[in-house]
Amino acid sequence: MRPTTRFRQLLAQPGLIVAPGAYDGLSAKLIEQAGFDVVYATGGGISRSCGYPDIGLLTMTEVLMHLRCIVEATALPVLGDCDTGYGNALNVMRAVREFERIGVAGFHLEDQVTPKRCGHYEGKEVVSCEEMCKKLEGALEARTDPDLVVIARTDARATQGLEEAIRRGKEYATVGADMIFVEAPRDRDELRRIADAIDRPLVANMVQGGKTPLLSAAELHALGYKLAIFASDVQRAAIYGMRELLQVLKRDGTPAAFARTIDFPERDAIIGLAEVQRLEARFLRL
Repeated sequence: MRPTTRFRQLLAQPGLIVAPGAYDGLSAKLIEQAGFDVVYATGGGISRSCGYPDIGLLTMTEVLMHLRCIVEATALPVLGDCDTGYGNALNVMRAVREFERIGVAGFHLEDQVTPKRCGHYEGKEVVSCEEMCKKLEGALEARTDPDLVVIARTDARATQGLEEAIRRGKEYATVGADMIFVEAPRDRDELRRIADAIDRPLVANMVQGGKTPLLSAAELHALGYKLAIFASDVQRAAIYGMRELLQVLKRDGTPAAFARTIDFPERDAIIGLAEVQRLEARFLRL
């Protein structure tokens, strides 16, 4: 079954879909092994894994390189972060073809100016609603797989207020976006008002320390959301662990006192060494 079709099936089923954020193939494998149904390929996480803040510094080619590793590492549907589509409506059309070619199940496209900023940073700017609608039209025309899910994201809450963000969400739904993603609502009431106003499956972005309150999956489902992305938590936990280990190594000259690691065989089991060895035995030993 194509990942796009599988994700469409998940959308048609009752309940909230929880998609943790992966930033490389290893984190995608861990998300799958933890029992989740969908992987969210976080653009911010990919950018930070390259040593850059989430301010639109990576090119589409760089993002695609990392996204391809994530898609190939897991059998789960992967949702991509297409940022602003890397330019105008024609750039968006090319980006959609490239994202589709790698095998994502869907992606979100946002109405920020290019280059964009993290949705929970200050200083964001958005293009006009009319320009974004044209970009969405281009995205929908460019896809060749009708099951590919196009998610329209608006960052207008930060620049023009909640009512404008809701208005844009409705407009983007009218154009034909499959899901709507209003970024960075400020409280539970705003989340509720968005869900009450927009007649499309909705995305909520849960970021610890961000502008939106951190709600549980059960709470978001009760409000009427369909997909919750927890974009940054996997990477932030990894950063914490790496920094702690490095402090021990610097202090002691050995990592031996750092007990919170997996052992050597478990690491290989996570990454699938046994399957590779099975293939070696089958195809390389004459």
